Amino acid sequence: MSRYGLLIIGTLALIVLGGSGCGYTAGAPFRSGIETVHVEPFGSREFRRNLEDQLTEAVQKQIGRATPYRLAPKSRADTLLTGEVLEVRQAAFAPDPRSRLPREKQMTLAVRVQWKDLRTGKMLLDQPIMLDAADYLPGAGESEKYTQEKVIARLSERIVQAMYDEW
Repeated sequence: MSRYGLLIIGTLALIVLGGSGCGYTAGAPFRSGIETVHVEPFGSREFRRNLEDQLTEAVQKQIGRATPYRLAPKSRADTLLTGEVLEVRQAAFAPDPRSRLPREKQMTLAVRVQWKDLRTGKMLLDQPIMLDAADYLPGAGESEKYTQEKVIARLSERIVQAMYDEW
């Protein structure tokens, strides 16, 4: 058999033995014994409209997309994920010498996240501060809204990554 044929057979074997192709495998670093998660609507200390709702929705979608856990109502969930937006901060960099307006800005989002096993009462994750930031160029047409969506998407990925089992 040629090298090419062996490569195809090896690849097929990995696909068959590796899992169902739904984004995770049996060997993925998720906590065993947990099947369902309820994500409480995130709270907020900020006065930005719908920021906490957008983050809650992004975390729910990321759990559905990247983990073996199913979302469930609180009454039927194994675990409870809660969070709070602590702060949204913006910084301006590199002012334009003529207009004195910033050429570049940065948005930073800080959240608190907790994940608790409702069956045992054990705290699975207690992250007092989790940060993510994104730069944007208002002069190039990049909007604050787009940047906020980008930070929320990245932060939701980090929150779900924090739900992995400790190695």
